[in-house]
Amino acid sequence: MNRLPRPPLLIISDRRLARRPLSEVAVDVFEAGARWFMLREKDLPRVQAAALARACHTAAEAYGAVLTLNMPHAVEIAREVGVCSVHVQQAQAVAAARDVLGDAALVGMSAHTPDDVAAAVEAGADYVTWSPVFPSVSKAGYAPTGDGVAQLRAMARQAPIPVVALGGITPANAARCLAAGAAGVAVLGVVMQAPAPGRVVAALLRACGWQTA
Repeated sequence: MNRLPRPPLLIISDRRLARRPLSEVAVDVFEAGARWFMLREKDLPRVQAAALARACHTAAEAYGAVLTLNMPHAVEIAREVGVCSVHVQQAQAVAAARDVLGDAALVGMSAHTPDDVAAAVEAGADYVTWSPVFPSVSKAGYAPTGDGVAQLRAMARQAPIPVVALGGITPANAARCLAAGAAGVAVLGVVMQAPAPGRVVAALLRACGWQTA
């Protein structure tokens, strides 16, 4: 069952690239029509991470959006703040998150190989992000080996859970990912680096044929 937020456009944070505080970026992208925002801040101390999660959760609630935590102590912080979604890197963490947050929580996992996807499915993940599809906008040298779109297509056909395309996604290529079978797309650099993140989100929504809010 596809439990992804609608529209299935995942905005992933990087406070080092963002030109404004992440809570303000979250509001900007929600205003533009996004309804899914991931806090991916893996080097924040727990106290600061919880404070940021609380601020972004408040913004998400105001727009009926989903906030996903991808950071150390994500499950503990999610329970503390009231967030209902986490993203993990290993299959063992999927079950651990489910035990704490319950069956209703949206739990995703990063995948880079078919074995990763199989492990995520076995562990009960709701979705996987599959990367990289294109050369990364934000991470120099991070690119697919071979045809990233063909690899995405093969995985989307095989996986019994939604596959979200990640890596180098822009308004110019997002639709190619959907045509290849991706259930959604995830973006980081092209939004975080933008002077006006909401404008990029609006362009992504148009490119994917998703009506903005």
